[in-house]
Amino acid sequence: MAPDNYLFNKQDWHAVESAHREALIREIDEYDSERLLNTSPSDLASYFEEKFWIEPVVLRENEIAADQREVQVDVRRDPFRDIRDRSKPFKVKGTRIEIDVPFDGEPKLFRIQPTIYTLNPPQGEVNNGILRLKLEGTNLNPEEVKVQIDRTLTTIRGYLQTLANDVGKLNRQLRFLAEKAISHRRDKLLADRNLGASLGFPLRERPDSSRTYTAPEVRRKLVPAPPPARSDAFEPEPSLADADYEHILGVLQNMAHVMERSPKAFETMDEEALRTHFLVQLNGHYEGQATGETFNWGGKTDILIRSKGKNIFIAECKYWGGPKKLIDTIDQILDYTSWRDTKTAVLLFNRNKDFSKVLESAREATKTHPSYKREIDRSNETEFRFIFANKDDPNRELILTLLAFDVPTP
Repeated sequence: MAPDNYLFNKQDWHAVESAHREALIREIDEYDSERLLNTSPSDLASYFEEKFWIEPVVLRENEIAADQREVQVDVRRDPFRDIRDRSKPFKVKGTRIEIDVPFDGEPKLFRIQPTIYTLNPPQGEVNNGILRLKLEGTNLNPEEVKVQIDRTLTTIRGYLQTLANDVGKLNRQLRFLAEKAISHRRDKLLADRNLGASLGFPLRERPDSSRTYTAPEVRRKLVPAPPPARSDAFEPEPSLADADYEHILGVLQNMAHVMERSPKAFETMDEEALRTHFLVQLNGHYEGQATGETFNWGGKTDILIRSKGKNIFIAECKYWGGPKKLIDTIDQILDYTSWRDTKTAVLLFNRNKDFSKVLESAREATKTHPSYKREIDRSNETEFRFIFANKDDPNRELILTLLAFDVPTP
């Protein structure tokens, strides 16, 4: 084969890796701002992770096919032949063996020099999902041909394994890179929006600000579709700070532990009475801006924090009554939610039942809810945390923390 057909020697992996990272960040930086703000950051990170994921090459060696044909073979480099001018091709009749190896994965990997390589890379041609190896000669020996093919395939496997390791390391970093770039861009866009809003003047809508979005053409096969997004203009929305959310949950947990240690004082309380005790504790930690009571109730068992007429924290106090009652409680919480980044909690109290079974049943029941998206970190065995979608808009996500406690028997 001609020198052009050397595999794994056109691009350096480190350069490819760096360019791939930069391309991901650049595409996020150039992504439509309204669409980015109106799309769930997690869904958007999943989209970019999938889009920039590199599939390692896997040879389908059980489908190898061979072909043999008579061809004109250039023998000018044969030292045992009497050839006057070796600067020009000197062809005689010979045989060509072609070995076709189907493969799956990114064909461009055959052009990349991995982090571990040799100074004599294998040769081959790559086209339409086929790796083709060629051997030519005037007196080919079957055993020698097989040995040479096996040797070449072994070398190629080694290169592909090294590339698979290199690619795997990059693939495992894609989601983190996407999340970081999305977060940085969102923070910048929101800061700009808040700056504009704080000026006190109505903001003009730019002529180039589109409320719809057309996905750019991407030269890749099986490119994932961008997650759906609202088409209206994004407005900064109030939200409960993560630190405040964690503090509120801590207050709720401390109060529940008091109940566990003082059973006589709480043994006859119903859900509404329990809620009142939690409200007293919470309002002792936070002061409302107008009424002096930050935490309010909107139903019989719920605890609310409201901002601009919208709920930014919602908690429900419930005794365990089985999976269906828990699902109904989650439905009730979702009915209250309408704003992005809403923080919620379900305080689940267990009486007269196997607590470990209640924990597992509650966790699994929560995952069956149609608005459930995923489970996230948990700090202890009686706390579960989930991401849910707004019932009317999947791009609006909320955090639901399930806190479970054993309480006295009445």
